Amino acid sequence: MNTLIEIHVLQNFAPSNLNRDDTGAPKDALFGGTRRARVSSQCVKRAVRQYFAGLVASGRWGPEDLALRTKRVLQELTQALVARGRPEEASREKAALAFGAVELGVKEDGKSEYLMFLGKREIAELARVIDERWDMLTTSDSGSAEGKKGGKAKKQAAKSADPSLKKALDAVFDGGKAVDVALFGRMLADMPEKNQNAACQVAHAISTHAVEREFDFYTAVDDLKPDDTAGADMMGTVEFNSACFYRYAVVDWAKLSENLQGDRDLAFRGLRGFVEGFVVAEPTGKQNTFAAHQAPELVALSIRRNSAPRSLANAFETAIAVHKGESLTAKSAEELGRKNNALQAAYGGDGEAYVLNLTRASLDDFGTKVSTLQELLDVGLSSLKG
Repeated sequence: MNTLIEIHVLQNFAPSNLNRDDTGAPKDALFGGTRRARVSSQCVKRAVRQYFAGLVASGRWGPEDLALRTKRVLQELTQALVARGRPEEASREKAALAFGAVELGVKEDGKSEYLMFLGKREIAELARVIDERWDMLTTSDSGSAEGKKGGKAKKQAAKSADPSLKKALDAVFDGGKAVDVALFGRMLADMPEKNQNAACQVAHAISTHAVEREFDFYTAVDDLKPDDTAGADMMGTVEFNSACFYRYAVVDWAKLSENLQGDRDLAFRGLRGFVEGFVVAEPTGKQNTFAAHQAPELVALSIRRNSAPRSLANAFETAIAVHKGESLTAKSAEELGRKNNALQAAYGGDGEAYVLNLTRASLDDFGTKVSTLQELLDVGLSSLKG
């Protein structure tokens, strides 16, 4: 039975620039014919991954439950081999040879050719395999690849590697039961068979209303400037906006469990951590300038079975407009509830929903009301535990 966990969030941010484009302006998009504020899904997922790091730091998760996205895997492997008692320079060489054996290229600066998303368990297991098969990793056949570049050199290195070594290294790349890899997926360009499809989809957050860019003109004064000297010593502008965002994500429970190799306890802890992080983690863009730390006013958690994903973004196809004295967030919540009820009536579907509602909107038909985020997590996810 297919089970989807959907999260709907309304979050109203004060003036801020949470996620900016290449010009430094807040990201935006056209939706429903009007310009909307936007926070990219990549930005949201980055904030959630940083929240995961906090779960490790607090002891709720182990370091091995996460992955590293880096070009410096060779450096990590070298350190792991040194910790096993191997010489540093030889460790670096053997790690590079191991990469070549499975057609993963390493540049002259010791970095991989692209960012690799590897579980910490995978890295530790790679170090174990290299350590145990230390003498199999030799440069005796490297001359046959001399003069070759790129893919040809990698293929030659893999071809000359000991078959049993290559098989052992190849078996390591299984995702390492890393929660973030399981949720967000990964692509290894040189090992497409080791790609992992994401169990989670995250939408770009968009404002429920139309927005216009605003500009903050600022000046700064030199503290040591003589008193008889007038004028600013630095000036410039920062673009910003203020927006009530609709945020949405969906997790495929079966796929998450599959990606974590059937470890349902880890899948549940990973799902709970993701839902919690999605609700409370904030993008960090320009926060030292704006300090826009506003918690969500509405969080709805839906557990839906035998159904397709169902974003409620079209509740805001017509941009929300408010009159004096009206709450933008509350009016957005009302439209969200109407859209949910209309889609449920039209398409049906089994499941239940739980709603943490801090707005003045009446959402009795949306789902069971809860009073705290902790209650939302405890009650909303209880049917998946075990």
